[in-house]
Amino acid sequence: MAQKQIKVTLVRSVIGTKQDHRDTVRGLGLRRVNSTKVLVDSPEVRGMIRKVDYLVTVSDV
Repeated sequence: MAQKQIKVTLVRSVIGTKQDHRDTVRGLGLRRVNSTKVLVDSPEVRGMIRKVDYLVTVSDV
């Protein structure tokens, strides 16, 4: 069975945020506002999303 996936979109700019939050957004594979990435729904990815939840939106694929 295939792993569940989620779609993560950067909806706010990282300008003015903490450096580790910028690094987390980059670690998710997001570069600019409105960029979207489909990722495997794992605890590690969920933790990264929770850290920068004010910058991103998440939806099911």
